[in-house]
Amino acid sequence: MAKPTTQFVCQSCGASSAKWGGKCEACGDWNSLVEEAVADGPPKGLSDGAKLKGKGRRIEFVPLKGTETPRPRRLSQIGEFDRVVGGGLVPGSATLVGGDPGIGKSTLLLQVVCKLAGQSHVAYISGEEAIDQVRLRAARLGVAEVSCDLASATSIRDIVASIDAPDAPDILIIDSIQTMYVDTIDSAPGTVAQVRTSAQELIRAAKKRNIALILVGHVTKEGMIAGPRVLEHMVDTVLYLEGERGHQFRILRAVKNRFGPTDEIGVFEMTDKGLAEVHNPSALFLADRRGDTSGAAVFAGLEGTRPVLVEIQALVAPSALGTPRRAVIGWDSGRLAMVLAVLEARCGVSFGNNDVYLNVAGGLRITEPAADLAVAAALLSSLTGEPVPAEAVVFGEIGLSGEVRRVAQPALRLKEAAKLGFGQTIMPKTDTSRKTLADTSLRRIEIDRLHELLPLFQSANSIARKKQA
Repeated sequence: MAKPTTQFVCQSCGASSAKWGGKCEACGDWNSLVEEAVADGPPKGLSDGAKLKGKGRRIEFVPLKGTETPRPRRLSQIGEFDRVVGGGLVPGSATLVGGDPGIGKSTLLLQVVCKLAGQSHVAYISGEEAIDQVRLRAARLGVAEVSCDLASATSIRDIVASIDAPDAPDILIIDSIQTMYVDTIDSAPGTVAQVRTSAQELIRAAKKRNIALILVGHVTKEGMIAGPRVLEHMVDTVLYLEGERGHQFRILRAVKNRFGPTDEIGVFEMTDKGLAEVHNPSALFLADRRGDTSGAAVFAGLEGTRPVLVEIQALVAPSALGTPRRAVIGWDSGRLAMVLAVLEARCGVSFGNNDVYLNVAGGLRITEPAADLAVAAALLSSLTGEPVPAEAVVFGEIGLSGEVRRVAQPALRLKEAAKLGFGQTIMPKTDTSRKTLADTSLRRIEIDRLHELLPLFQSANSIARKKQA
């Protein structure tokens, strides 16, 4: 029986199937299977039993401690970008930058390219736009006079032949990897096979020539990099450009970095001249804060190695629906449900007949559990109408039994709060036998159980007492 020459590959997870189906059995996505050609047989030198025929080329081993000095990183002079990639681009590294359409990926990378052009040989290859379109953007950003090689191409064979030369660029930008294609694969650009093979060929050529490669990747409706998941494993660094399209802030976040800390962020502001650095994001996120408003608490968070202060806003309103609404922006909705359940079960405060809305001001998305206590304070403040103390910052993780757990790096959080003029903090109890906190003038209110937060909101305390009675 002849072997099939085609297979159906899921464009979301990369799983293959012998026949088409409306739903992928691996990830559950609908209408994601695309027909792709497969090779006629195993690679040359391999039998059906996967046994090697003949001898392979001997691999040359080298000692772990090399004799060559490492090449210096290439700094873009854009401090927020250099911070996220770990202190500059490493020669021979591969970086993947993803984000929603229109969020500013091409704008940011064009600015980075123009900053690097003064000290390195830089090439920018666009597969989505014509050369004139890129020039128009450069003119709008005020960098049209910068010396940078520009091309519009989509063939991987042509790109590899161009960079595999003595005059190869030091830094190469590919915008985007979903538009590239390899002519030996019989499938459309953007499919799993094309994206995987195109990235593999570009990374191989870049590492051979010590070229710092930056790939732009599209994202799916779920916010993940489009294409096979193996693409994120192949590269050294994965960056996401986040933010609301109607908001001026943009967050560049490192979710993977072999040359620096993960979860590091860089904050930018969208202007008519492109993306501008925000050197003090905490002050900018709190610029429009009103300290005498109920339902708002300042959270002292930690993004990578950077402490960031951000306002968490909550609104608790009576519901006219049989099932009250729970709407969340910038935080995990499942974690909100957990905090509400703990407040009701351990503190006797009920939100069952109320709609609950939660928002992280500034467009920042918070992932660390240290925001639990700030969310609880904002919810109690909105329910009772009593504002959280204006000079207080809040942080701490909440457990299911109602305990408030310690979080990482409290000293950095307190130092950032003191720098911005806050005088009080509500935080978990710490081990006083160890000097783990910074010597600041902040007055600390340390709590061990969540119900100890209730005295700050007398109405919530009375609600709990009435329910227990």
